[in-house]
Amino acid sequence: RIGMDPSRLRFRQHLATEMAHYACDCWDLEIQSSYGWVECVGHADRACYDLDVHGKATKTPMVATLKLDEAKEVEVAKLKFDRKALGKTFKANQRVVANALEALAENWADFEPIATALESEGKTTVDGFEITKDMVTWKKTSKKVHEIKFTPSVIEPSFGMGRILYSLLEHCFYQRDADEQRCVMKFKPAVAPQKCAVLPISSGDEVNRVVDEIAAELMESDLATRVDKSTAALGRRYARVDEVGVPFAVTVDFDTLTDGTVTLRERDSMAQIRLPKAEVTKLVFDFVHGRTTWEEATAKYPVVQVKED
Repeated sequence: RIGMDPSRLRFRQHLATEMAHYACDCWDLEIQSSYGWVECVGHADRACYDLDVHGKATKTPMVATLKLDEAKEVEVAKLKFDRKALGKTFKANQRVVANALEALAENWADFEPIATALESEGKTTVDGFEITKDMVTWKKTSKKVHEIKFTPSVIEPSFGMGRILYSLLEHCFYQRDADEQRCVMKFKPAVAPQKCAVLPISSGDEVNRVVDEIAAELMESDLATRVDKSTAALGRRYARVDEVGVPFAVTVDFDTLTDGTVTLRERDSMAQIRLPKAEVTKLVFDFVHGRTTWEEATAKYPVVQVKED
């Protein structure tokens, strides 16, 4: 939407060997520029790593609660601990181990692998602690619940704005007809720093008064405007606004003084239409905000042929 070349964008998944310790998955948006493929946006699936670590460090459950409209029946495991065995093995961590098992027991699907391992092997590992069969007994049962507690997961996007903006500059730059003297920045109207230029065809006072009126009206609508009243040829002034990416240019000519119309030039096609000066601001505003297109404008207003040499 901002003007990047879609053929020079790609997503790349991180290999397991380059994954951050806190992420269970990570994808980069890479943009191709003269420096090659450069990471510009990173999307890390942090899952519930941060809240789990914080919860363990503070011994406080970091969970959210989802209230149910209607109670539902769920399968759980009812646990009974051998506190003597837990205390002898884990000492100060006895409560941590018990809390971890109780959290798993809230859903039989989560606890079932633990139960299977204890039945078949006599031991299993939970959160880094080795649990043996003599420490806990369980019974599969069901209960009605009115809320569901869960640890929220986090997706972390990070943007390299400098890299993105530099890539946009590269993607928008081109030379018209391969002429290095005719450089163009094809910024989309929404992101162009200046939206419209207003140019007089002559330096006469009457023409310049109209230029000032149109420029003031554009700026009152928050449309950044560039005015060039220099004595350079009109084609040269068009080239100046092209190289800084101004998408539209209004030209006030001698017909403006007689019939109140001006020409509006579109940067990339260099095509021009003639329209009443009173309609310029609304049309440019609609271009910038995506409410209309140049094709629709050329169907509504007469296209004029103007030599820019």
